[in-house]
Amino acid sequence: MNSFIRRHLLTACALFIGAAGLHAPAAQAARAVECIVPAKPGGGMDGACRMIRKALPLATEDAPVKISYLPGGIGAVAWSSVVSQRRGGADTLVTFSGGSLLNLAQGKYGKAAVSDVRWLAGVGVDYGMIAVRSDAPYKNLRELIDAMRSEPGKITVGVSGTVGSQDWLKVAMIARRAGVDPRNFRFVALEGGGDSFTALQANHVQVISGDASEAASSAKDGKFRVLAVLSEQRLPGVLAEVPTAREQGFDVVWPIIRGFYMSAHVSDADYQRWVAVFDRTMATDEFKRQRATAGLYPFAMTGAPLTDYVRKVVEQYRKQSQELGLVR
Repeated sequence: MNSFIRRHLLTACALFIGAAGLHAPAAQAARAVECIVPAKPGGGMDGACRMIRKALPLATEDAPVKISYLPGGIGAVAWSSVVSQRRGGADTLVTFSGGSLLNLAQGKYGKAAVSDVRWLAGVGVDYGMIAVRSDAPYKNLRELIDAMRSEPGKITVGVSGTVGSQDWLKVAMIARRAGVDPRNFRFVALEGGGDSFTALQANHVQVISGDASEAASSAKDGKFRVLAVLSEQRLPGVLAEVPTAREQGFDVVWPIIRGFYMSAHVSDADYQRWVAVFDRTMATDEFKRQRATAGLYPFAMTGAPLTDYVRKVVEQYRKQSQELGLVR
């Protein structure tokens, strides 16, 4: 990139910040942004960071969005690192999902609270899905559940997290609708959607419970068959031909918010700067294109409204988990 183009890109970024009501100098736009993925590469959280890297107007060749992977403890390692200030500055974003909120509600992040971080932006919604290998004998969800009912120890289900995780709950809720005890099933805990599809391809597991956005990117090569999406109606795009669980007689819907949080130690000025950036970004056609490409569906919320939303969802998950005996 020659110096003339570089100067004009940085000027455009500075003008964007000013239009958003921000008063940072042009040099601010050139600071590198880090997006932390609390899982291994390849899953929905990775996809959220990649989407933002393409959509953020602040990202230039001189200041790209750096994606860092910090897997472990189904998000607990990244959470702890940011809360303890080992990681996470004024330009560090951490992606989260509905599963992160469920883990928070169930105490899987230790004595963590919603107020331990700053909830920045919800950028889209995903939905659960159930998938098998393309050479599996199961053509629909009913056939799979019938097989799991007759031989529960023969079929292994890969899920992100352990018993009580959102992927586990998706299967458990479907099983209960079929009158089957999910405790009879064999589950394998994996670290993120990327691991799940890798394990499925290698036949280490025969079924995976995951997210539609992960399936949309992984199912294109024909190696996998998505048996059901857990949405109110069929999803557009790559998975348009996949029936919902409801269509197949299982009334289970599982939406999954995707978004970003920041360290609680970030200043109000920096936090509001980022809120304004996301508000502007999510209103652009380019962001909407990137969101659709990532397999996500419209959901846009930032700042205080998002914080209230997260607080309510975590409380709802906590009550549901208590009713299922997953937390004390």
